[in-house]
Amino acid sequence: MSVHRILVINTGSTSVKLALFENDRQTAEHTAPGAGTTRVRAEIADFLANEGAELHGLSAIAARGGLLRPLPGGTYRVNETMVAHLAEGTYGRHASNLSACIAFELAQEAGIPAFVVDPVTVDELIDEARLTGLPEIERRSIFHALSQRAAARKAATALGTAYEEARLIVAHMGGGVSVGAHRDGRVVDVNNAFDGDGPIAPTRAGSLPAGDLVRLCFAGRQTEDELLRKLTGEGGIAAHLGTSDMRELEARVQRSELEAVKALRAMAYTIAKQIGAMLPALDGRADGIVLTGALAGWERLLERIRERVAPIAPVLVYPENLEMAALAQGALRVLTGNAASLDY
Repeated sequence: MSVHRILVINTGSTSVKLALFENDRQTAEHTAPGAGTTRVRAEIADFLANEGAELHGLSAIAARGGLLRPLPGGTYRVNETMVAHLAEGTYGRHASNLSACIAFELAQEAGIPAFVVDPVTVDELIDEARLTGLPEIERRSIFHALSQRAAARKAATALGTAYEEARLIVAHMGGGVSVGAHRDGRVVDVNNAFDGDGPIAPTRAGSLPAGDLVRLCFAGRQTEDELLRKLTGEGGIAAHLGTSDMRELEARVQRSELEAVKALRAMAYTIAKQIGAMLPALDGRADGIVLTGALAGWERLLERIRERVAPIAPVLVYPENLEMAALAQGALRVLTGNAASLDY
């Protein structure tokens, strides 16, 4: 088998994560603070130099997908239209938009392809999941698609089946929590964690009583931007306890602080409740329940979720970050001819 060398770029709001892969084996990684094109490009140059790698020696670059138009999952070749949409914020602005823009520039220089894999706007919802009780509002699919699908593929292998034939409920648990129903290789229903929908999470308010939310909006105490921040960045555990640091929450639970214990129980309950809500999308049968993301390493939370969902299906836990490997694997499937790259 030929050796394909792949650079992976994953930009966040305050840092950039980089990795080098030879086929599906990671050979180096680097995380640095900073954002912006100039800073990230400098970090990439230093990273490659320190690893004795050259841009022209790469087979491809795989970048985190940002806010794009709704599209099916898969590996997309970065093109000028995609870069324009990300740079202009056509479908929204987010730090992850920068990854593909920089990848495209570098790939053009090196004469190699750049890809994004399962961006956050993957949309494979069935019609029943999209419709709401108001024609003016339609449910949108924005979630941790890359993490969820990587964990789902790993779980399917562990269960002795192909991902494309499995029925799985996958919960990515981080600052926000998204829970998706994976059926035959498609995510047919999922909550929109980007807008704060779904379970209570460290920084997300979760689903709220509609009438009370409307009254809060018209109370005149906060602007639209302030309310949106309250739902998606300052809600959930942060709103109740003044912190989104789960290590602090664990310490307060150990001290038996009542408010901390209640918050933990509510978060675990609403995650379990969202998992149960995905069963109808799978016709009531799941091969497995998959828990991944940073919070999947917190045993106290896992214990409370397991006790509620274990009767549904076997629970598989992947606390490690699978996203960098998933980006490389998505590119590798195209480079080896095991999948076709999709056009944006």
